[in-house]
Amino acid sequence: MINISEVLETNKMVLEENLDVRTITVGISLLDCARSSVRGTCDAVYSKITRIAEKLVKTGDDIGREFGVPVVNKRVSVTPVSIVGAAACRKTGDFVRIASTLEKAAETLGVNFIGGYSAVVSKGMTAADELLIKSIPEAMASTAHICSSVNVGSTKTGIDMDAVRLMGKIVKKTAELTKDSDSLGCAKLVVLCNAPDDNPFMAGAFHGVSESDAVINVGVSGPGVVNHVLKTIPDADFETLCETIKKTAFKITRVGQLVAREASRRLGIPFGIIDLSLAPTPAVGDSVADILKGIGLEHPGAPGTTAALALLNDQVKKGGVMASSYVGGLSGAFIPVSEDQGMIDAVNAGALSIEKLEAMTCVCSVGLDMIAVPGATSAAAISGIIADEAAIGMVNQKTTAVRIIPVWGKKVGDTVEFGGLLGHAPVMKVSEFSCERMISRKGRIPAPIHSFKN
Repeated sequence: MINISEVLETNKMVLEENLDVRTITVGISLLDCARSSVRGTCDAVYSKITRIAEKLVKTGDDIGREFGVPVVNKRVSVTPVSIVGAAACRKTGDFVRIASTLEKAAETLGVNFIGGYSAVVSKGMTAADELLIKSIPEAMASTAHICSSVNVGSTKTGIDMDAVRLMGKIVKKTAELTKDSDSLGCAKLVVLCNAPDDNPFMAGAFHGVSESDAVINVGVSGPGVVNHVLKTIPDADFETLCETIKKTAFKITRVGQLVAREASRRLGIPFGIIDLSLAPTPAVGDSVADILKGIGLEHPGAPGTTAALALLNDQVKKGGVMASSYVGGLSGAFIPVSEDQGMIDAVNAGALSIEKLEAMTCVCSVGLDMIAVPGATSAAAISGIIADEAAIGMVNQKTTAVRIIPVWGKKVGDTVEFGGLLGHAPVMKVSEFSCERMISRKGRIPAPIHSFKN
């Protein structure tokens, strides 16, 4: 039974500690929308998305209002478009037409984003995969609500270095085509290793081919809640610290479970997973960096940062799996720079570098996220950063990602304003030493020895 104290506690989390349901994401399979013509494919894609997600925004708003828990974003994820368009698309412009169709569907539905303008190329690229990847800069420049992702590696297959090399160039081209908005197109583009099929968070969301025809995935976020509760135990031992974080994650996940089940019932779409991720926002107090400071760091980047983040991530996952049998997606702690004021402060204080962030990604949920770098950063350097993150994911059997923004015309020390949930970011220094010879090699890095488990 839920008692009055639990009701009051949850209400306090919402009103004072920035608890929210970050997103209700409807995953939709478009496998049955493939046609022999681009027009036929586009018509089928638009029809299916707008039919299945027709009531998503209203339902999310109604649940938020009735339950008193803000549902911040309503989103759609679809089957990787490189698969959907493979039969019809013969040039990059054909895929851009599908992107425009997705944009039209997003505007019709009123959703925040549609994810799935994607390719999964962890072992190699088909002709369609390569066409879609090469179309990404134009697609990101010509749409506002479409997110793109490319999975370049996995623990089971290794890393496709041809795709990694290509993605460095694609990120640079996307930055150039969206230079009038501080290269914002790159904020909608992420390169992954071990991408999950059921992630509700953008920009990496797509509806995997292992999923059913349609599914509800919910992402819950509560770094402000965790940060608040740590203030009540400033000098506790590690056991008490861990138990407190775990119990708080449990409560947060239960809120998400309630919303997910209700959204599933009202929309008539099966419930998939809860993604409990401590995803920060630019709002004061809604910061993963502040949690790390609450554990005892002066700034993220200080000695002990990786250990503190590992502790946090593990306890979040342990609390989540006790609260729901279907925890999935990424679930853990995100460390995006631009979206977390505490991370921004750490960069400005000189405590946090890209190299330290990379070390932190070994134990967090994703990777190098929303990092602004000088516009003059070379495509090879970007590919090298992608390769490093993919290697961390591959060897450690976890999801890693790179969402990096080489901001056209900006240099180290400048600040970039993205607005909204994307926040603002200091432009960070990238190593000036070259990796050009390595990145120019063709082929793939093989899977690690521990991938052979059959």
